[in-house]
Amino acid sequence: MSTGDRDFVIREATGGDLADILEIHNDVVRNTTSIYDRHLSTLEQRRAWFDDRRRNGFPVLALETAGALAGYSSFGEWRPRWGYRYSVEHSVHVRADCRGRGYGGALIEALFPIAAERRVHAMVAHIDSAAAASLHLHRKLGFAVVGTFREVGRMHGRWLDIVAMEKLFPAELPPDE
Repeated sequence: MSTGDRDFVIREATGGDLADILEIHNDVVRNTTSIYDRHLSTLEQRRAWFDDRRRNGFPVLALETAGALAGYSSFGEWRPRWGYRYSVEHSVHVRADCRGRGYGGALIEALFPIAAERRVHAMVAHIDSAAAASLHLHRKLGFAVVGTFREVGRMHGRWLDIVAMEKLFPAELPPDE
């Protein structure tokens, strides 16, 4: 994937990126409410996640700058039932020292042509309501708020709300099979 004259490259992630993806993932778990988990992942768990995405034809993208992995994005099945086959849920995470540089937006935007190629109609995002920068970024990228799940998570001694957002893509689809 070409990024023109930007200071980074977005490419398909490889197995060689998993240690860096794990480090980013676990830092997000430890220090934010972006991933509602209290347990850090192991390399084996990240490898299983990566292998599952690839086996099911879903992308995992890596953003590299100055020779180091600065972030990753992906999308996967939103719901397992057949009727949801044109909807996906995405995730994006950027290394703490690289946030605020536009990398998250670039990683999300890089998913759009892949989604179009797969005839995705809806891309869903679930974002912690306190993540103002992420909510703003998603609005800027064309996502619309479709609802808020109140107090569905609990971390750090408090109830957390999730804002549901979606971006619709025009897609010519065959009649239902």
